[in-house]
Amino acid sequence: MVFRRLSRWAVAVPVALVIAGLSGCGSSDTAGSTSSAPASTSAAAGAKNVNVFAAASLTGTFTELGKAFEAAHPGATVKFNFGSSATLAQQIVQGAPADVFAAASPATMKTVTDASLASGPTTFVRNKLEIAVPKDNPAKVDELKDLTDPKVKVALCAEQVPCGAAAVKALDAAGLKVTPVTLEQDVKATLTKVELGEVDAALVYTTDVIAAAGKVQGIAFPEADKAINDYPIATLSKAPAGDLAEQFVDLVLSQQGKDVLTKAGFETP
Repeated sequence: MVFRRLSRWAVAVPVALVIAGLSGCGSSDTAGSTSSAPASTSAAAGAKNVNVFAAASLTGTFTELGKAFEAAHPGATVKFNFGSSATLAQQIVQGAPADVFAAASPATMKTVTDASLASGPTTFVRNKLEIAVPKDNPAKVDELKDLTDPKVKVALCAEQVPCGAAAVKALDAAGLKVTPVTLEQDVKATLTKVELGEVDAALVYTTDVIAAAGKVQGIAFPEADKAINDYPIATLSKAPAGDLAEQFVDLVLSQQGKDVLTKAGFETP
């Protein structure tokens, strides 16, 4: 989870205004200070957090967009909860305070919409799988069927999370059966197994391979085209920061948002 704090002026300004009001009654300088007080006080009082629950594969891009959003909305702070879309959906249904949900699959978004906690989600990007191997590729993996070799240690996402469901779909399309040595709860954890050299290969998103440039290498395979994940985003119906939540979604859907996401390897819907 990524947190950013309001800068110290948000606390210091109101205190300074109170002191000025007590020490300068009746003077023309005091009148000047009083005239500027409502705007400053309002800015501090109106400061809000926007809680964004987003798929782990969005960590880099959404962190960048969060910084841009804060720069455009002084006094607002974007707080992120990144993780498995399936886990995040359950947290939202169980009452976790969230304003925006960006999922890595329609199925995990459906958990939230079926609970009447969001409506009208918009698909904003697509993502597909690649084989990730360590930089030196010790198992000499070249294609998907190499993962069926029992000597090759493979990491997959758990089937109930979007990257795992996509892996199952891709392997089924290829008519292959892979026995992983580990099943991880999100794509970042799966990729980490490769980065640490604990496995010989993993099925992760193209965007994660790009983000880990220099640490792993990616191998494309044709069956990935049959297991593409659509990513929906929605403002939650009970969002505490409703207006700001809608504005954050607008940023993601804007040209600026598209530029950040496609640069990271996401595909447009």
